[in-house]
Amino acid sequence: MNDIETEQMQAIMGLIVNAGNARGFAKEAIDAAREKNFAEARSKLDEANSALNEAHNSQTAMLTKEASGDHVPLTLLMVHSQDHLRTAITYIDLAKELVAVYERIYK
Repeated sequence: MNDIETEQMQAIMGLIVNAGNARGFAKEAIDAAREKNFAEARSKLDEANSALNEAHNSQTAMLTKEASGDHVPLTLLMVHSQDHLRTAITYIDLAKELVAVYERIYK
């Protein structure tokens, strides 16, 4: 693997790992809200958003490279990373709603 392929692989794996972490934190936020621990739920949502920002940074690195004229070959791992990102974004959006619903129910 040459330097360019290694750099691309690091960006892809960064996206997968950080998007997976974001989804995991969002799940923990839902679990905390279910247990009436809303401070923990909000903290986990903050962690989810932070991990999501890191995933976006990895994606932005790939997009910037492509936009500057340096073609980035499409691989199955890249598609997989984009799937992880989209899933994380959706899961975080739902987690925010569920935390709010739990707060209403328990008040």
